[in-house]
Amino acid sequence: MRYAILLLDAPYTSQAAHSALRFTRALLAKGHVIDGVFFYHDGVHNAARLAAPPQDEPHLVDAWAELGREHAVPLQVCIAAALRRGLLDEQEAARHGKQGCSVEPPFELTGLGQLIDLGLRCDRLITFGP
Repeated sequence: MRYAILLLDAPYTSQAAHSALRFTRALLAKGHVIDGVFFYHDGVHNAARLAAPPQDEPHLVDAWAELGREHAVPLQVCIAAALRRGLLDEQEAARHGKQGCSVEPPFELTGLGQLIDLGLRCDRLITFGP
C-alpha cells in the first residue's frame, strides 16, 4: 500500500512528530511504500537545521533526515509556512538577502500542490498534529 504522511506539529511540543516518525518507520518495516512526508503549519520546524535538543532526548530533525536518506522518502516542507517561521533553504536565503539557510537537507521546500499530488497518488494520507 502507498502512504503519505502529513505532519502539522513541531517537534517537542506534542507527541505528533515522534508518533509520525515511528509510524512511518513501522510502515517501511512492513514493506509499504512512503511516497512522501509533507511538513505543514508548525510541522515545518521538523526541518530546522539549527535544532539542538538536549542529548538525552531524541533528535527528531536528524531522525527524519536519516529516514529520508536511507529509504529515499521525499521530505517536503511547505514553503509558505517555512518562510513565515524563518526557515529558508539556500535558494530562498539568497532570494531574500539572508546570510544563512536553516533547512536541513534532504528536506526540500515545496508548495501545497505537492501535498495535493501526494493525496491523489497514495492509497492513504495519514495526518499527525493538533
